[in-house]
This record gives sequence, structure tokens and C-alpha cells, in this order.
Amino acid sequence: MTKLRTAIVGAGKMGKIHAKVYGKLDNAELTAVVDSDLERAQALADKYDCPAYTDPAELIGKVDAVTISAPTVAHHEVATLLLKNKIPVLIEKPLASTVAQGQEIVDVAAANDTIVAVGHSERCNPVVQAMKRLHIEPMFIEANRVSPYPFRSMDIGVVLDVMIHDIDIILSLANSPVKRVDAAGVNVIADEEDVCNARIFFENGCIANVTASRLALKTERKVRVFSRQAYLSLDFFRKDGIVIQADKNIDLVKWIREHQEAQDFDFTTVNWPDLLHIEQLAIEDAEPLKVEQEAFLNAIINKEGRPEVTGAEGLAALECAEKILECVKSHQWEK
Repeated sequence: MTKLRTAIVGAGKMGKIHAKVYGKLDNAELTAVVDSDLERAQALADKYDCPAYTDPAELIGKVDAVTISAPTVAHHEVATLLLKNKIPVLIEKPLASTVAQGQEIVDVAAANDTIVAVGHSERCNPVVQAMKRLHIEPMFIEANRVSPYPFRSMDIGVVLDVMIHDIDIILSLANSPVKRVDAAGVNVIADEEDVCNARIFFENGCIANVTASRLALKTERKVRVFSRQAYLSLDFFRKDGIVIQADKNIDLVKWIREHQEAQDFDFTTVNWPDLLHIEQLAIEDAEPLKVEQEAFLNAIINKEGRPEVTGAEGLAALECAEKILECVKSHQWEK
């Protein structure tokens, strides 16, 4: 089996998690850790018996793949350096701080025929993977992702830190260009928005309503999908979901119409859930980051493979997020 020499740039919380996952993969060996703080880099490197550096340039010629888990502001500089030297990168979401930077990363990757993947790990959540297998064509999507304050990612607001997970999933489900967005956001603690609600309109008619907050009292990550094929209610945090399929409720429609004609029938006695064909979504237990990293490494080894989230898809999510942020900044609150 081909074993790729991998490295981590950014030895913070996410860097530690990525390093741990690399340690579980048969086709990967963690061979270096890079962080601007040498002490922090060394502490992580010591756990995996590999060298520590402060400069990503030290990795050139020594590694086959790199995960960039440094702060978002560093993504562009580190990614373009590595890609120009034909080193594939997996960049933690978001792809970059701006669309212009994200576009340059994608362009450099294409010019050097080198893989760039984006760490939208929620796309690898087993609930999302199970939903993908249903081939749903959504008409309306509602997503809520809220949690208590995380005390991290202070350099970006809730849209790029949290909402972008759902933006990426929604874009993959809608499978249509964004027509326009409406949004409002409020900053309460940080300089950037801490709460945001956005409504995304797609050219194919699909509409998505998405809310993100890092000021909630509890964690909630839920999505509801309405389509002609089925209704889905999904909980990413609890890793479960239900499916109500339309074609299996044809008899129910007939039953309702027949009883509507019977004017003496009392519908208040009907327990609606008892009439529906409700199924638990079949969900396989899988670690999202492991699925993400396996797809990334397999794409390097097998030229016909592809990352779970490509650079182009990460750029599309960033473009949508930027439209939302522009809308948030342009919103005039009454004084």
C-alpha cells in the first residue's frame, strides 16, 4: 500500500484532531508539524515522533500532502506556496478570507495540476452521506446551526465560522447557481457578526433559509428538506434523521379525500403521524474527518478519485458566504 508523507500546518485544536486522524490511516504517515509558535508545533510533533517547523517552506520536497489548519488569514499564503510546489493541500474551511484569495488558490492548483480539497467536514457527516444517497431534489431547505460561544475563530464571524457548513451542504443539495440572497446579522460580543439569518434563492426555484448563532444556550445542528420525492428531518449533532417519502403516501391522499367527502367525519380525532410512512434514515457510523482525509489521500493516489469537497466547491461556498456578508453589512437598522 502506498503510504503518503503528510504534514499539518497549524497545531491548534483542529491541527491536533487532523494529526490524530492521520495517525489512524494505513496510507498516511505524519512526518512534520508546522506552526508559527515553535513550542506548540514541537508539542504536537513529539506525540508523533516527527520534526517541528515554523516555516511552511520547510515542507517542500519532504511531504506528499498537507492539511492546513492554521487561522483563515494564513490560508492563502500557505496554500499558494505549497501548490506552486505541486504539494496537494486540504484546507480547513473556509477556503480563504476572501473570494479573490480563494479564486487564486483554485487557479494556482489548476495551473500546477495539483489537488486542493476543502475541509467542510460536515459534508462527511454520516447523516449528510446518508441523505446524499437518496438523490433528493429540494424545493425548500431550512437549516439551523446554533451553539454557545466557542471562544475560538475570533478572526471571522459566524457566517465564515459556522454557517458556511450549511451553505456548502445547501449548495450541493440545490445543485443550481445562486440567484440572490437576503440576510441580516448582529454582532454582540465580537467585532464580526455573532448571529445571522440568510435566505438563499436559487435559479432552479429552490429556496433555503439558514440561521447560525454562536450565542445560543445549547448546541443544535438541524436541517429540514422539502421536496416532491420526500420530506427529511435531520439532526447532525445527534446523527439521526427521518424520511417521509411521498410515493409511499399515495393511499393516504386518497384516504383524506374520501373522508373529506364524508362531512360527518371528525378530523380532530386523527393523529397525523400515525398516518404517515415514516422511516428512520439508514446512517452508517463514520468519523467525518476520517472520511474527509481518506477521500483527499485517495484522490492523490488514484487520479480518478476526487476529494469530498473540491476547491471549486469550497470557492462556491465562500462566494455565497461573501454575498451574505455584503447583505448583512448593507442592512440599515432603525435608530
